[in-house]
Amino acid sequence: MTEEILEETLTSSELIDLFKQRGATYGLLSRLYAREVDAALLDELHGTLWPVRTGTEAGDEGNRLIATYLSGIWENTLTELAADYMRTFFGHGYSGHAAAYPFESVYSSEKRLLMQSARDEVLALYRAAGLSKQESWKEGEDHIALELEFMQILSLRTVEALCQGDTDAAAAWVRSQYNFFDTHLDSWAALLTAEVKKFAKTDFYRGLAFLTEGFLETDRDVLEDLIAQD
Repeated sequence: MTEEILEETLTSSELIDLFKQRGATYGLLSRLYAREVDAALLDELHGTLWPVRTGTEAGDEGNRLIATYLSGIWENTLTELAADYMRTFFGHGYSGHAAAYPFESVYSSEKRLLMQSARDEVLALYRAAGLSKQESWKEGEDHIALELEFMQILSLRTVEALCQGDTDAAAAWVRSQYNFFDTHLDSWAALLTAEVKKFAKTDFYRGLAFLTEGFLETDRDVLEDLIAQD
């Protein structure tokens, strides 16, 4: 997105709403990958209206699977989801191929190892943006949840800049989002979601995989449109 485009659209609330909505979606996806669903989140998700049409086939399928699963929640749903979360993302121990390990390093390193160059690269980007992980977070910095949360933070920083009328800062944050999305998140997310579909037993986590695919497909188009030159 050039500064000129931002200046032309700054008075429109639609642009600010777009970044708020993107931030909210990235935040939800981050939370779902970060840890098991708890009671409060399950109630929130159960009360959510999951659109039939999202703009992508993958997104439509993701919403359908999640909505169908949530329509049949029962007394053991939280236990079922917790077991499926562990099965899907951790399996029965690390071998590189026993689960959908949610780390970029696994998919970008030849031997599918943790804590490789991808982790160092994203950590440097987080620090450059003035961010550090919470002490309670014990996983690697290239975890899908942190990469999604980073996109959320950058999107909300764009909102703040737009609201303050700082078009230079807003344009810089948009470029940062595209660069991180293109170099890191989108370079491996499809590999992860393919494995989630393979290992997940519930339609909830299979739906999460499809939903992630659909949203990232749409968001690539959004970011490319925003940074395109006139």
